[in-house]
Amino acid sequence: MAARAARGVSLIEVLVVVALVAALAAGLAATLGGGMAGLQLRGTAREMAAQIRHTRGLAIVRGEPQFFEIDVTERRWTAPDGRGGTLPHALELRVLGAAEEQIEDDVARIRFFPDGSSSGGVVRLRRDGAEWRIDVAWLTGEVRVRRGEAP
Repeated sequence: MAARAARGVSLIEVLVVVALVAALAAGLAATLGGGMAGLQLRGTAREMAAQIRHTRGLAIVRGEPQFFEIDVTERRWTAPDGRGGTLPHALELRVLGAAEEQIEDDVARIRFFPDGSSSGGVVRLRRDGAEWRIDVAWLTGEVRVRRGEAP
């Protein structure tokens, strides 16, 4: 009877497999890291838009003007009924609103009227070349969230 050759895995083959797994893991981590940044940007824009819509709804229901304020320096927003939040430092924030609604140099305010209209405004959130915009129409008070174009 002929002897059978021993079958097994050499040390070099094991090292090649380990190197491939490490490279794939590093690539996956980099991809997920960028994806998490995008999720944070989109999630922040959606949360802020929801609170702006809440402010509009309260103006209609209560029959009196309501205000949504954004402090650009402190990176925080406030809405009626004690609602508020802060923005992650990784996000760049720009706000454009009506000049008559700006109460301080770094604080922008959007006013909603009982008929649902507003003073209008645009909130821009950016990170790593991506931008999300929150547009508040002055005539209707409609709040829209959409992808923007970061320069």
